[in-house]
Amino acid sequence: MGAATMAPVRITAVRHGETAWNAVTRIQGHIDIDLNARGQQQAQQVGAALADVGLNHIYTSDLARARNTAAAIAQHAGFAPESVVLVPGLRERGFGVFEGKTHAEIEAEWPEDAQRWRQRLPDWAPQGGETPLQLRERISQAVNDIAARHPGEHIALVAHGGVLDMLYRLATGQDVNAIRTWDLGNCTINRLLWTPQGLSLVGWADTSHLEASSQDEATI
Repeated sequence: MGAATMAPVRITAVRHGETAWNAVTRIQGHIDIDLNARGQQQAQQVGAALADVGLNHIYTSDLARARNTAAAIAQHAGFAPESVVLVPGLRERGFGVFEGKTHAEIEAEWPEDAQRWRQRLPDWAPQGGETPLQLRERISQAVNDIAARHPGEHIALVAHGGVLDMLYRLATGQDVNAIRTWDLGNCTINRLLWTPQGLSLVGWADTSHLEASSQDEATI
């Protein structure tokens, strides 16, 4: 089958459940923070919602908050735990010196850098972190590599707010510095199609399976 005729790949993308750091707006980035009690409940809720949607494969960031959300999805869908594939390329954006800091602490300690962050400058990064352009390239490469293995199948990607933000931008053709008007809540269900020509949007931020509103991506 040539690339031009490859059957589309259905992607269900899920942000991890809530963590204690999400709840207090502390930046996690690559720091390996696990789910809190609410996040564990959310993971079970999204797992139950996806139990019978016909997933063929589950891929996840290797960070615990995503990995344990993916484990709940796998359990409900009848997957063996070892069949879940860990992908470091699906990690959250690296935030360098911002990691471990709250939004207020960042504003106080690095006011100029905080402004650059808020402006989403495409080629700016906190010291030791990634730029939005670098994140987009990493996520695009990871998703293309994964999806190309599964023509005509349905895969789950479990990742992070910054990752889902880039998936939305890639699917809708929006620049990395476009103002965000879409939700990125914990354990919402987001649906896309992939072909060799790129991603397209099917549905976004389904929260019908959650009992309460999720913590938004403002706390990645």
